[in-house]
Order: sequence, then C-alpha cells, then structure tokens
Amino acid sequence: MSNTGQGGHGPPRRPSGDARLDGLLTRAATGDQAAFADVYDALVRPVKGLVCRVLRDESQAEEVTQDVMVEVWRTAGRYRPELGAARAWVFTLAHRRAVDRVRHAQAGASRERRSALLQEDPPFDQVSEAVERRDEWRRVRRCLAALERHRRVPLVLAYYQGMTYLEVADCLATPAGTVKSRMRSGLRQLRECLEAGP
Repeated sequence: MSNTGQGGHGPPRRPSGDARLDGLLTRAATGDQAAFADVYDALVRPVKGLVCRVLRDESQAEEVTQDVMVEVWRTAGRYRPELGAARAWVFTLAHRRAVDRVRHAQAGASRERRSALLQEDPPFDQVSEAVERRDEWRRVRRCLAALERHRRVPLVLAYYQGMTYLEVADCLATPAGTVKSRMRSGLRQLRECLEAGP
C-alpha cells in the first residue's frame, strides 16, 4: 500500500496532525487526562458533525457525541496505532453509536406501527408494497455485508450518511484517490450481487 513504510513494514505513514493524535490517544490509554483533553478538543466537533449526519437531530447528536467521547476515554486502551489512525478509530466508534441510536428509534417506531396495524385492516397493496420494500432492503444489506470492510465502510458513509468522497477520505484518514477507487469497485460488486438475485 502506498501509505505504509518501506517494504510495507511498520505503522502507516500519516499527516503530522494525525500522528500527533495517535500519540495523544495512546497516552490517554495510560490515564493521561491532559492527553485525553487534547484528543477531545481535536475531535469533538468532527465527531458531532458525523453523528449529526446520521441522526439529523442536533440535541440527540450532542448527547451521542458526549457518550462517544466518554467511550473513547474508557476504551482508549483498545486503540492500536499500527492498525489505523486514531481519528478513524474514534469515527468508527461514533458511527456505530449513532447507527445504534437510529436502530433503537426505528425499533420503537416499528413497534408503534405494528400496534397500529393490529387495530386496522390495511389495504392489500399497502401490505405487499411494504413486504417488497423490506425484501429489497434485506438484499441490499446482505450484499453490503458481503463486501470487504475497506469497500463497505466508504459506501455506507457516502450513501447512508450523505458524505462526499472527500469527506469520507478525511473521516477514514485515507487518500481521496484510494477512497474513490474502493467506492467504485465496491459499487461494482454491489451491483453484481443485486443482479444475481436473492
């Protein structure tokens, strides 16, 4: 890979800002509160931006962002700089938390919808359309899950979180050209999977 050291050995080379963050998070893992404060100051705004894109709700985004930063402090010891940038690690935690919040809200809405359906007799077309949509979404999820992670994550960020490929590149601390290429090949594999049928 182009962003690794000579001969592909050692941790990936990163911009100095990212390398500084990697060091700060590594120090935070040892209980260094000052280092964590610097991590917090550097990442709290971009994390909130990412969470806000997923939730589309300012107050919920604020709440989830604080949960994420607490989780970063608690679990900093799990961060491995040799596997990727601190920024990408934190963004992955933030994205997971935000998606969990959306799923929780959707589950509640689904329960309410089911309860409402039990109290009325919906038209057949409405039911068949809902079944069709659910089957289609299930196929898309299955095909996405089949992609390798480095192709799947950029597509999820771009198409479900509304990011441009430059924002995806920044989020993942990966060169824009690499992200563009991974998204292109990921989309091709996704289309082939969907055309192959259930």
